[in-house]
Amino acid sequence: MEAAIILVFVLGYLAITLEHNLKIDKLIPALVMMALLWAIIALGLESFPQWFDSAKHSLLDGFGAFSGERKMELMEETLLHHLGKTAEILVFLLGAMTIVEIIDYFDGFSTIKDFVKTKKKTKILWVFSILAFTLSAIIDNLTATIVLISILQKIVKDRDTRLYLAGLIIIAANAGGAWSPIGDVTTTMLWIGKKVSTGHLIGYLFVPSFLCMAVPSFIASFLPIFKGDLEVEEQVESKKKSRFSATMLYLGLGAIVFVPVFKMITHLPPYVGMMLSLGVVAIFAEVYSSSKFSLTVFNSEESDAHALHSPVHHSLSKIELPSILFFLGILMAVAALESLGILFELASKLKETMPMLGTEMSYSYEAHTVSDLVILLLGVGSAVIDNVPLVAASLGMFSEPLDNELWHFVAYSAGTGGSMLIIGSAAGVVAMGMEKIDFFWYLKKISWLALIGFLVGAAAFMVTRTLF
Repeated sequence: MEAAIILVFVLGYLAITLEHNLKIDKLIPALVMMALLWAIIALGLESFPQWFDSAKHSLLDGFGAFSGERKMELMEETLLHHLGKTAEILVFLLGAMTIVEIIDYFDGFSTIKDFVKTKKKTKILWVFSILAFTLSAIIDNLTATIVLISILQKIVKDRDTRLYLAGLIIIAANAGGAWSPIGDVTTTMLWIGKKVSTGHLIGYLFVPSFLCMAVPSFIASFLPIFKGDLEVEEQVESKKKSRFSATMLYLGLGAIVFVPVFKMITHLPPYVGMMLSLGVVAIFAEVYSSSKFSLTVFNSEESDAHALHSPVHHSLSKIELPSILFFLGILMAVAALESLGILFELASKLKETMPMLGTEMSYSYEAHTVSDLVILLLGVGSAVIDNVPLVAASLGMFSEPLDNELWHFVAYSAGTGGSMLIIGSAAGVVAMGMEKIDFFWYLKKISWLALIGFLVGAAAFMVTRTLF
């Protein structure tokens, strides 16, 4: 049964990567793959010897001895758990996308276009790279990618240039998320698990993460695609600017930045804060929008006409729902592999192949070479499969104390390694959906830049750790 699971997963991923060749939207294989994986698990539940407890990030003891009824209950609980976690992300995405569309309804991004006076592609490259690196540390790499690619779509009309910029935003966002405890889910796992502290995390990883962003951006600035100036359509330039554009831009972006603050204060999941932010932005949007029309509406025809101009309704109609469903399929498919412990086993096998990595091993100078190799392999592995179970496996592979340099290297590798493939990170997956980025295009054009940045940052970490 495990062979069938892996086969379906591989075929599903191939169908996603060959989207343009097969002429089938990647949404379809993602959803089919998800459904088939969970169907196979349900039908062959008795034959599976182990089960991964996602809540505790470890294999469940005694799963093989459970009754069939208990196994089915456990599978349903696990499916509901993963659906809940995935729904948190999707609701969060819906909120962020709606806020961005509300900003666009009031032509808020024209303020950014006015602020960014230059039309030189190289300068715009650096602006978006630095913004992605900074914002991802504050509002997490996934949200930063959504916001910046949404802005990118409004101010850069040339698709080829936009795709390159989107690829570099992915690299920069993942790099920025690695040095912040709230910037990436894997870093948050290590932070909550009391493996890293905020101060030491920033101290160890800021410079390596910055280089991981800056080196690819520097190399890319010499590519032919970034020579010259951006072409701006006259139609866009002549569009009448709303008098509320600047207000809605600052309000919308401020509302998104408020989400992690709300989480820190209330300890509620981020999507709750995002819904609050969306509600506040929507109130101002409706008030500002109603000022264009008569506030006293007497007949139904006028009422319907007014309803059609609701900025919230308009913004919701503009959201890319296929991207949301694609994200649902891919996350739930990975959750199926995680639930069977397949991803956990893959990471744990690294421990068996590296004899020096015992559970009591001290991360001494003599062990650095082997340990560094294992952690770098974890980073490369995170480009192929989800980095969450890989980091979860590392929690069981090593026994080092709080703020040992090993944990910071794990945070760096898992956080930035996913940039090497478009499917290797949540930021990459959502960008793939928003910009319809082809897997092989990214592999050819962006992956080598991400690899260079990853290796330069890793080398910088090895130098940095000697200072702490």
